[in-house]
Amino acid sequence: MTVSIRKARRSATKLRILLTSPSGGGKTFGALLLAKGLGGKTVVIDTEEGSSDLYDELHDFDVLDLKPPFTPERYVEAISGAEAAGYEVIVIDSVTHCWSGKGGCLELVDDIAKAQFRGNTWSAFSVITPRWRSFVDAILRSSAHVICTGRSKTETAQVEDHGRKKVTKLGMKLEARDGLEYEFTTVLDLVHDGHYATVSKDRTGIFSGDPKPITVETGKRLAAWLAGAAPAAAPLTKSVKEVAPGMTVAHVDRFEPPEGPLYAQIALFIAQAANVRTLGRIGNRLDELVSTDQITADEWSQLTDRLNERHKEIEPVAEVAS
Repeated sequence: MTVSIRKARRSATKLRILLTSPSGGGKTFGALLLAKGLGGKTVVIDTEEGSSDLYDELHDFDVLDLKPPFTPERYVEAISGAEAAGYEVIVIDSVTHCWSGKGGCLELVDDIAKAQFRGNTWSAFSVITPRWRSFVDAILRSSAHVICTGRSKTETAQVEDHGRKKVTKLGMKLEARDGLEYEFTTVLDLVHDGHYATVSKDRTGIFSGDPKPITVETGKRLAAWLAGAAPAAAPLTKSVKEVAPGMTVAHVDRFEPPEGPLYAQIALFIAQAANVRTLGRIGNRLDELVSTDQITADEWSQLTDRLNERHKEIEPVAEVAS
């Protein structure tokens, strides 16, 4: 056997990213923003009844509709077909169907147990495990970047938000075979409210720190990291000191920032906001701006911190007035 040794090169690898959340947590949306930032010809292997079509304005991509039965072999065939067609980014939306969907591994286990092992599902897993492994290997060996989404089991909880109690959805365990998360370069768990991403695994070093929304800029930073860049935070493009002298905020309640240094304008609006209602509008607009890549995730994070601090300043005043 001839042994081949080569120099390690990050650029020789392809990204394997997993986004998880409960239903409605922004997995498809986030995956497409990442794909756009990475660049390249993109296809979505869609098991969600065409849900990716709803986001055609986000990115120029094609769709491969995968219908039941969701066997591992059908996923492998779809991945191979996408590679043969020259796609550089493959989004699998979602991997959960291969495990617990119609015709997926759990259904196959029951069928095989009844047909071959007198109902013994433990023995049936000896047949399913190699088939599931072939699916995972197809992801790992793909010549394209692969972004997968996966559903997590949903649990609701009552939380306190600025003194008010509300019910929110929490992401729990990924609905897939145990250990799948270990196979990915990065695993991001999306919080339902606001589509913020928290990292549970990251080999890039990009996702340290507080939760941030997934944006096109995130995909660009991943591409830069693959090309050899250090995982440094993207620099802010503007400073609050750049605000033009004499600027007014008469239009702040509508929160329609005028032309100019956007980051600085928003920072000024936050600083001069007089009530919680205005801060709420600014917060909603921040989410829109970062999702459409008009501000970076780091700018969003810093502006949100400013907004939260201003909220704390306003609340005591409001309590005294009441």
